[in-house]
Amino acid sequence: MAGLSILPGVAEGPVLASDEPLSFWGGVDPATGTVIDMHHPLHGRAVTGAVLMMPSTRGSCTGSGVLLDLVLSGRGPAALVFSQPEDVVTLGALIAAEMFGHSLPVLRLAPADFAALAGRDWARIGADGIVAGDLAIPVRPPATALLDLTPDDRAMLEGADGTATALAMRIVCAMAAQQGAERLVDVTQAHIDGCIYASPANLTFAERMASLGARVRVPTTMNAISVDHANWRAQGVPPDFGRPAQRLADAYVAMGCRPTFTCSPYLLDSAPAAGEAVAWAESNAVIFANSVLGARTAKHPDFLDLCIAMTGRAPLAGVYLDRHRRARRIIDLAPPAGADDAFWPLLGWLAGRLSPDRIPLLRGLAAARPGTEALKALCAAFGTTSAAPMLHVDGVTPESGHVAPDADHCRITLDDMRDGWRLLNDGPSRIDLVALGSPHASLGECRALALGLGGRRVAVPTILTAGRDTIAQARAEGTLAALEQSGVQVLPDLCWCSISRPVFPDQTRTLMTNSGKYAHYGPGLSGCAVRFGSLDGCIQAALTGRASDALPDWLA
Repeated sequence: MAGLSILPGVAEGPVLASDEPLSFWGGVDPATGTVIDMHHPLHGRAVTGAVLMMPSTRGSCTGSGVLLDLVLSGRGPAALVFSQPEDVVTLGALIAAEMFGHSLPVLRLAPADFAALAGRDWARIGADGIVAGDLAIPVRPPATALLDLTPDDRAMLEGADGTATALAMRIVCAMAAQQGAERLVDVTQAHIDGCIYASPANLTFAERMASLGARVRVPTTMNAISVDHANWRAQGVPPDFGRPAQRLADAYVAMGCRPTFTCSPYLLDSAPAAGEAVAWAESNAVIFANSVLGARTAKHPDFLDLCIAMTGRAPLAGVYLDRHRRARRIIDLAPPAGADDAFWPLLGWLAGRLSPDRIPLLRGLAAARPGTEALKALCAAFGTTSAAPMLHVDGVTPESGHVAPDADHCRITLDDMRDGWRLLNDGPSRIDLVALGSPHASLGECRALALGLGGRRVAVPTILTAGRDTIAQARAEGTLAALEQSGVQVLPDLCWCSISRPVFPDQTRTLMTNSGKYAHYGPGLSGCAVRFGSLDGCIQAALTGRASDALPDWLA
């Protein structure tokens, strides 16, 4: 079989290959081009100038911005080669070509050809093939799907609603073609992830679109941003970071987005209903929307989220369609007796590792009756290790009966849980910082923290991030005052995946979190050792400055 050219171009370079997907955001440092995900086989390697090969990507939708920044700064790979469909960094490469004139070839190979190329040292990519030593792989030209566009679609494409909308529609149609969509679908709302200042490229894109007159046409919420919008100066954030981060947020507000600044949009009063087609970005939000709410959204990359919000149209592909929402892997497990709240993020992290490329059904959990907070933690951690846009929990989530007839089976054992716990707990027992609210805390989580502290003062810096709406509710009922009296710093607007020094305390060497997502990304993002545990474990660390080295009772 010939390979498929997703985005055309000519390039050559050393082959850098992995059989494990990678999240570019939190996994690749845009300032150096180095892989910083400590859990990835390519950790410490540079992607710059390489023919980078992996099955697909995983994790954050912000990876498209990181890829764009790498390309614009000259630190990007020479080419990207996948063996499975991939949208996130492909979109970054598309934006680089469409808006900035930087060509980056993106190709997809059949598994046998992918494995053969991965074993070579150097590859040259041409217009119609790949050559690596004595290996030659023909490449078919980019797919040009014949989209069945409506008259309104064509009018937008031809500029009836302005230059910015025409550009957005071209990008939507290009992504629809590479996804194999036959038509577009109306969406009722959007959630923007590209407002995080992951790199200067995010600001360049947003301000370019705003200058062209871009406006959203469906209700659009915004993800957490990279600074506390009103207080970053008082917090000591350097202006060379604070100003562009604030400008980025302001650009999206100017385009008509609602300044919700939260990575948990499912906690807002605007959360979609079952069956509602929406366009959300931010991996944990997408997985929760599909899995728990029963809404429908692809894991839209940064930049595509705005384009869909501007047109109100998304490619009708992936999990917008019934057939792509079925579980293709069944994972059996039994919750250990006495398991606490740390079980759910640990389970999500392990399930993602077992199902990196397909939607799983988790069986054996119905009796545990997981609530919103448990499912929130499960979905967020799952998104760090899997590229799948949703999961099912048998007897719990609304579409858990949708299982493909050829779904395979595997199991998570108690030993697997112990091994996962140890992998997420390789830091020392002395704790310098307790990091809570990844994703943004719910009102219930704020209450649980205040109740657990019981008015006692924390001994080490303890920071909780939450959305503006949640903080307002906590303030109105007195929960915020209780937390602040205990010494907890409650921050709006930003989250742990974008927090920077000195808001992130400079003296931190080891932090503790109850988030499986931040336990995974934290070492690479912060440069600190990380300990993971339950909320009670985090409270004890906050009060004493120490984490237990023993396995929790439910694992021991």
